[in-house]
Amino acid sequence: MGKDVIVACDFSSKEEVFAFLDKFTDVKPFVKIGMELYYAEGPEIVKEIKKRGHKIFLDLKLHDIPNTVMKSMRVLSSLDVDMTNLHAAGTAAMMEAAVKGLTKPDGTRPILIAVTQLTSTSEERMKEELLINAPIDEVVMHYALNAKNAGLDGVVCSPLEAAKVHDKCGADFITVTPGVRFADGEIGDQVRVMTPAQAKEIGSDYIVVGRPVTQAADPVAAYKRCVAEFVG
Repeated sequence: MGKDVIVACDFSSKEEVFAFLDKFTDVKPFVKIGMELYYAEGPEIVKEIKKRGHKIFLDLKLHDIPNTVMKSMRVLSSLDVDMTNLHAAGTAAMMEAAVKGLTKPDGTRPILIAVTQLTSTSEERMKEELLINAPIDEVVMHYALNAKNAGLDGVVCSPLEAAKVHDKCGADFITVTPGVRFADGEIGDQVRVMTPAQAKEIGSDYIVVGRPVTQAADPVAAYKRCVAEFVG
C-alpha cells in the first residue's frame, strides 16, 4: 500500500474549490470532499473534480439501516470515487451491505474505510451520553476489528492509533489519519501536533491535511512539502 497525502477541500462552493485546485498545474492532489461541499454542489462536483484528474475520498460517513446504505453505496460507486467511508457503529451487517453495494459488476470497488469514534467524542462523553463503558482505546480497536471482519479496507484514526490498528488488524489494513500539521516555529509549545514525518514514522498509510495546505500563502508549495515529508 503506497502512502499518499489527501487534501481536505473543505469549501462551501464549486467556485472556491476550483479556485484552489486551479493553482495545481503540474500535480493533481488526492482530495477529500466532505459533507459541506457535497451537500452544497451535489454529485456533479465529484464528477467535475474527477474529470480534472484528481483521486477523490468522498467523506460522507454513511450510517443507516443496511439496505439503505447498500443502495447509497451503489450510487456513490457510480461516481467512480477512489475512497469513501461509513460509521463502524452501524454494525457488521451494515458494513457488509456497504461492501456489497460499493462493489461493481466487474468485482472492483473504491477503498472503503470506517470511522470508529469521532475525534470530538471524549471517553467521558462516550460513557455518559452513549453508555459505552469500555475505554475509548479499546472501543476504537474493537470497531476496527469489526470493520476488518466485515470486509472493509481500513479505518480513519488518529496518527497515535495507527500502529495499534496495524498490530490488531494487520499491516495491510489501511489507516487514514487526519489532524496532521507542520511543526513550524510559530506553533506554540502549548499546541500538540503530529507532523507528516511523524505520521510516516508511526505507520499512517494516508494523511488528511486541510488548512495547512488550503490556507497556506502558497498552497502548492505547502502540499509538495507535505508529500516530501510523508511520502519521501
